[in-house]
Amino acid sequence: MIDLCSQESRPLLTIGDALDRIKTAVHPVSDTEKSALKNALGRVLAEPVYSPINIPHDRNAAMDGYAFASCDMADGHAFALSLAGTSWAGRPFQGRMQPGQCIRIFTGAVVPEQADSVIMQEHVQVQDQTIHFPADTRALQNIRKIGEDVKQGACLIATPKKLTAVDLGLLASAGVDQVAVKRQLKIACFSTGDELTALGQPLEPGKIYDSNRAMLGGLLADPGYSIVDFGVIPDDKQLLEDRFIEASKNHDVVITTGGASVGEADYVKEILQSCGEVDFWKIAVKPGKPLAFGKIGSCYFFGLPGNPVAVVVTFQQIVAPALRQLSGAPPAKPLRFTATCTSALKKAAGRQEYQRGILSQDENGEFFVASAGQQGSHILSSMSRSGCYIVLPEECKGVQTGDKVIVEPFSLFI
Repeated sequence: MIDLCSQESRPLLTIGDALDRIKTAVHPVSDTEKSALKNALGRVLAEPVYSPINIPHDRNAAMDGYAFASCDMADGHAFALSLAGTSWAGRPFQGRMQPGQCIRIFTGAVVPEQADSVIMQEHVQVQDQTIHFPADTRALQNIRKIGEDVKQGACLIATPKKLTAVDLGLLASAGVDQVAVKRQLKIACFSTGDELTALGQPLEPGKIYDSNRAMLGGLLADPGYSIVDFGVIPDDKQLLEDRFIEASKNHDVVITTGGASVGEADYVKEILQSCGEVDFWKIAVKPGKPLAFGKIGSCYFFGLPGNPVAVVVTFQQIVAPALRQLSGAPPAKPLRFTATCTSALKKAAGRQEYQRGILSQDENGEFFVASAGQQGSHILSSMSRSGCYIVLPEECKGVQTGDKVIVEPFSLFI
């Protein structure tokens, strides 16, 4: 794809082609470890888990009410049964329910063997130890069967799976207290640039605070990752090369920000060619064209742009899928759908753009999106205000108010 806004002599790699090349190059880690269930949230399951028990383990009541045997019903007429006792959750009824009897039962409590039905407590009348059932009482209702959810020996969770809170609940319901998971990815990250100032230090003329490492720390906040922050490395070619090599020896992935462009002090590509290999450099994406991907030894390398919005875009669209694949998690595509754009958007053909948008939904369920403001790759404030990307394909030459566009929400809630 030719970028009409650049001076490139050859077509830039499309984001689809870049992702395909990464998919071919990246091989998931194979090492596993045991994790206590309480520490397994967000980890990638390495071995399938089979249920050691039936879930539910016993027949139990689906609601508060009265358990009875359907053979005691009176063929469409009202009937009455004597109260024989109570079954509480965790304290089953002791004894045997006789014909003509029922028991008081609570949600989750074990249903006596002689009972096959439960009626809601609101549908009966209680008179001393006698329970009066209405004529429209239904049989064989409101009882959870043994193994209704999961049979003993059945697969609870298959691989690959990145464990969620619900997964932990399911495993706990079967009494599973530890699981085999893929080991954590070891990731090193640092910023490059003479202009960067650490937080807490006074800002001198020509300097800026390092926002990229703060963002990367948040973007990499995943239980499956072990992160080492190497700080800020100045624009010194030898120092950068030494740090690249040092980090690559003990990590699965190195992620840098800055220095991947074409300026005289942008050394990332040159260093990567010297001490490793470059798979690609520059992609047809805006913001985020100067992205480098390659390897140093067995360590994968991502050289992200220096502008902060470009860092977020390239991480989410390129790096995150690669880390997911490397961790052994199943692939996942971002949710996208169409919305009516309420702003005119400027764009030149040549690169796929991720513009920042504010997503809304009306009372009829229709989606609308408006520009979040200035779209410069250095403007974080509009990124902070936005709730989605407006994804504009390479061939798009702008959007008029009222046009349909593709949006990619940052979360499922707006």
